[in-house]
Amino acid sequence: MKPPSSLRDLRLRLEYAAVRAITALARLVPLRLAVRWSARSWRILAPRLNPRRHRMALENLAIAFPEKSESERLAICIAHWENLGRVIAETVQIDRVLREPSRIEIGGQNLLARYRNKLGPAIGVSLHMGNWELAIWPLVVAGANPAALYRAIDNPYVDQYLRSKRRALYPAGLIGRRSAEIGPLEDLRTAHRLMDHVRGGGRVGIVCDQYYKRGIPVPFFGRMTLAQPIAAIVARRTGARVWMARCLRVGADSRFRIEIKELRVPRSANQSDDVRWVLAAMHRQFEGWIREAPDQWMWSHRIWR
Repeated sequence: MKPPSSLRDLRLRLEYAAVRAITALARLVPLRLAVRWSARSWRILAPRLNPRRHRMALENLAIAFPEKSESERLAICIAHWENLGRVIAETVQIDRVLREPSRIEIGGQNLLARYRNKLGPAIGVSLHMGNWELAIWPLVVAGANPAALYRAIDNPYVDQYLRSKRRALYPAGLIGRRSAEIGPLEDLRTAHRLMDHVRGGGRVGIVCDQYYKRGIPVPFFGRMTLAQPIAAIVARRTGARVWMARCLRVGADSRFRIEIKELRVPRSANQSDDVRWVLAAMHRQFEGWIREAPDQWMWSHRIWR
C-alpha cells in the first residue's frame, strides 16, 4: 500500500486531532452529563444533517412495525438517534463505564459458570442494541480472554486511538479489516484468521445483525435479509460454542443489563443446512430482542434485500 500523500496525511491527522479534542472536552464533565449532551445533540442534529439515514430508518420501521402509527415510529426513530449519541459518548470514555462494575448487570451468568473450566473455543454473537460494545463483557468477566472481529476505521490514527480505548473489552485483541479492502478475498482472509484463532481455543465476539450483500438469505421481520455468515461458518467448522448476547440500556444514565443465551449449533451431514439453520435462529432471536426494545436498535442502515 502506498504511503499517504502529505495532504492526505495532514487531513488524517487533523481528523485525529478533532477526535482527541472532542474526547478531551467530554472528559471535562461527569460521564452522565457528557452522555446526556451527546444524546440531545444527536436527537436534534442527526435527522437534519443526515436526512437520507433518517428517512431510511423511518422506512425500515414502517416495514418492521406496520401496525404502529407514524408518530409512534417517529418517536422510536428519534430515540434510536439518542441512543447512538449515548454510544458515541460512552465509547470514547469506556474506561469510566468499566470503572464502576455496578453499572453492568449480567443476566444468565449461571450459563457461563456451568462451563467455567471447560468453556473451550467460543463465539459471542451480538447485535447493535444498547451499547453493543459492552455485549462482550460477560466473557471478559468470566476470564475467557476474548478477541473481536472489527471493521477498522480508514483513518489509521483514529483507528489506533479507538482500539486503545477498547483494550479492556477485548484483551486478546481486535481482528480487523479496513472497509476499503472488503471483498470476497478479504472475507476469506478474515475467515481464516478467525478460524485459526478459534481452533486454538480462542474466544471472539462478532456483531452479526447487519445486512451483508454476499450473505445468506434468512427471514427477518417478515422479509428476507442477507445475513453475515462468518460466525455460523466458523462455529460449525471448529465445534465452538455460540453465545448470543444483547446489551440492554437501563434508563439514560449509562447503566446496562447484558443477557446471554446459548445457541446450540447443529452438526448434521450437511454443513450448508446447518449454517442456514444457525443464521435463521440468530435472526429470530435478534427480532425478538428488537421488538422488546426497538428504540435501542440501529435502524438507520440497510436491512433487507
